[in-house]
Amino acid sequence: MRSAQQILAEANVIAVVGASRDPSKPAHSVPLQMLRHGWTIIPVNPFVDEVFGVKTVPTLADLPEPVDLVDIFRPAADAVEIVRQAAAIDAPAVWLQTGIVSAEARRIATEAGMDYVEDRCLAVERAVGNLTKLT
Repeated sequence: MRSAQQILAEANVIAVVGASRDPSKPAHSVPLQMLRHGWTIIPVNPFVDEVFGVKTVPTLADLPEPVDLVDIFRPAADAVEIVRQAAAIDAPAVWLQTGIVSAEARRIATEAGMDYVEDRCLAVERAVGNLTKLT
């Protein structure tokens, strides 16, 4: 299993499940920071048409291209089904944001051969590793 730093360094396209239009929420500011540092972000939210100027898709099954990482900003109870959906689209890795922990989601990801990170923040890991996709 790759480390959190390896997953981010090797990822280019990140699907963000639960991305928010509300700038005061981490589900908005974290993916926006990743976007500003050069990652391609695809917001997954069935309730809005766009987040930070990027068109949303309602579900992982609706993604227009393969992704390198599925980032989850949903409660732990929802994470189990989202990880199942990530496995169904052959996502190589899933990441549960800070405060989100699920033994069942971990089991599903492990059985599907996906890298798995939980209770960690993408933006913090990006900053700690001084990672960017900008040249």
